[in-house]
Amino acid sequence: MEYRDLGSTGLRVSVLGLGAGQIGDARLDETEVARLLHFAVDQGITLFDTARGYGLSEERLGRHLGHQRQHLVISTKVGYDMAGHADWSPGCIRAGVDAALQRLQTDYLDIVHLHSCSLAVLQQGDAIRALQDAQQAGKIRVIAYSGENDELAWAVNSGLFGSVEHSLSLCDQRVIQQSLPQASAAGLGVIAKRPVANAPWRFAACPVGDYAEEYWWRWDTMRQRDPDLLPPGLEWQELALRFSAYTPGVSSIIVGTANPAHLHHNVSLLNGPLPDDEYRRLREAFHRQDPGWWGGQV
Repeated sequence: MEYRDLGSTGLRVSVLGLGAGQIGDARLDETEVARLLHFAVDQGITLFDTARGYGLSEERLGRHLGHQRQHLVISTKVGYDMAGHADWSPGCIRAGVDAALQRLQTDYLDIVHLHSCSLAVLQQGDAIRALQDAQQAGKIRVIAYSGENDELAWAVNSGLFGSVEHSLSLCDQRVIQQSLPQASAAGLGVIAKRPVANAPWRFAACPVGDYAEEYWWRWDTMRQRDPDLLPPGLEWQELALRFSAYTPGVSSIIVGTANPAHLHHNVSLLNGPLPDDEYRRLREAFHRQDPGWWGGQV
């Protein structure tokens, strides 16, 4: 496993992190969740990305990995769904941080993101100040923003965050020429989510009502116009993972799964950057589309 600095935050993370949304599903057997999490650590994964909105995810991470806390980087998200508090209010942020500390069974959170709040919330400033207060109190190491498009650009250029999380994949590349260079220049950590674009190649035809629907349409458009987009000897999963993980400025990519075999396969595919000509061809294939409707997928 390769490890990288999370910008200038002082944290160091595995190039592949586990998106812990799927393990929050209450239908999953607790023993299987424990097996997956311990397997992830054994594979060298140190970054675990969770959120208040991911069901039992925070609680399960705390239960099964609490004894290894000092070796891990826990990233979570706050801003909503706290009883007695309006979403994005300072009280909601404070309560969300305290709830995450309790559920994760820890006395500090490595990274806490505002979870895709609006530009108006960011500009108003109260939510950010609440995170800053929690950071000064020692509850948070890095304050961060998770989101896309205009909100992401504002967060990157504000000077108020230590890290950002956003979509980046074969089908979601606009950040590469927009926010990513500025984030890198400012020393921000960058966590790339959805690096395989929800794996649209799983579907023979465009799925309806599945989160991969938009990505399937983009992927199909690109490959129809560029029939040689997939180099010989590679599978789409490898092409996608290597494209995202080795885009300059990316600290880590996060992939969600509840299947240890899938996790192991993803780890095995991250064997270095794509050749320059292959990477360039993927960039050009995306660029040929109208940027007006190929913005970041929230």
